[in-house]
Amino acid sequence: MTAVTDRDPADRVPADREATARDPRLDPAAMRMQYRAASLDANDLAEGPMAQFGRWFEEAAVQELVYEPNAMVVSTADPEGRPSSRTVLLKDYDDQGFVFYTNYESRKARELAANPYVSLLFPWHPMARQVLVTGTARRTGRDETAAYFRTRPHGSQLGAWASAQSSVIASRAELESSYAELTARYPEGEQVPVPPHWGGFRIAPQTVEFWQGRENRLHDRLRYTAEQDGSWRVDRLSP
Repeated sequence: MTAVTDRDPADRVPADREATARDPRLDPAAMRMQYRAASLDANDLAEGPMAQFGRWFEEAAVQELVYEPNAMVVSTADPEGRPSSRTVLLKDYDDQGFVFYTNYESRKARELAANPYVSLLFPWHPMARQVLVTGTARRTGRDETAAYFRTRPHGSQLGAWASAQSSVIASRAELESSYAELTARYPEGEQVPVPPHWGGFRIAPQTVEFWQGRENRLHDRLRYTAEQDGSWRVDRLSP
């Protein structure tokens, strides 16, 4: 009789892993990319993180290697500390930080109202680069919000009214019906009022890390950290 021993479930190979092992294209463990050898040296950095971000953002946009280089992952946490993430579009940046716009009744806005600490991630994979930001969020002023809202396409302006972001709806038809009603009320060429429940957040950075992929997973990671006197300390992190 052959002895049968119980195996820890953690030691078992999932059926899907056994299947994908026959096709490396579908096996995450078999996927390998050797990042380019471009280096990132502290001596080459700008004096402050926003200026350095501007350099990298310009390269990402001008070289057209990254689809939507202004796309960033915004991560927030609820009062119990449970995190959530989503991709939004950066709409401005300056010495004061990074700006995006949203519905103030959305999940991320409600979480930021209770806990202003936030992280941002710019995943510029085609360039083997990432920018990781931690900081605090505050709402933009209504004048700034209105100025940006006027630059949005007419359909996007209507969409800000039609969508009760993050709330449960019965169907897609309900959303499209709301949009159709707004289209009739504010036809193309007519000014759409700025929704009172819609606006921007400016993320004031506390740390900004610039990550450059290198060969053999020996990546370059240089992090700016805000000091009490308004200056920035730069540290190199181990990959």
